[in-house]
Amino acid sequence: MGSASAALPSHVRIGDGIDALRCIRSADVNLVIWRRSYPDAAIAEVILDAVDDVAMVQPVEEIATTLPDDLATAGYPAAIARLLAADVATLASALATIVGVTRVSIRLDVVETDACRRFHADYVTARLICTYVGPGTQWLTAADAAALGEGATVDSLTVQSLATGDVGLFKGKTWAPDAPIVHRSPPILTTGERRLLLVIDPAP
Repeated sequence: MGSASAALPSHVRIGDGIDALRCIRSADVNLVIWRRSYPDAAIAEVILDAVDDVAMVQPVEEIATTLPDDLATAGYPAAIARLLAADVATLASALATIVGVTRVSIRLDVVETDACRRFHADYVTARLICTYVGPGTQWLTAADAAALGEGATVDSLTVQSLATGDVGLFKGKTWAPDAPIVHRSPPILTTGERRLLLVIDPAP
């Protein structure tokens, strides 16, 4: 399997601030990556055995108020619950503004299997993904995605990866039916690694 290259195609944008995520609105862009030095060291040390998955659909303006309690109920220490909730609320607000919704679907999952290990595009308008702990989501350039569709093996492709803490805004099939971003969860079953994964989608 090839390693990620420094040169990226024009359909991918990388920025160092949350405002970079707005680039997803460009017709020729299907992935925006916000490179950031995150998470907080305390979040990185969360004992994943001690927390439950969290899933909800909520109005964006309520997340900062309700999510800390939901995370505490799921087993997160209060201080970490507040840190995570603040970050999730910020990211949810950014996504909602970009795609023009007032409600979002949030999942914060502990991942320890190879679920979603196949490269695919999501049936959503856009999906925001951040891995707080463990390896980040993997994705393909349009050229490699086309090669995969034509029968190339994954080992022959250059698999790109988000870093831990990076925020990826992925354009899905309902926004870009001819050119959604193709991605997958990194295979971790045989490595013993675990991930704390945030996924935010627009909600009806």
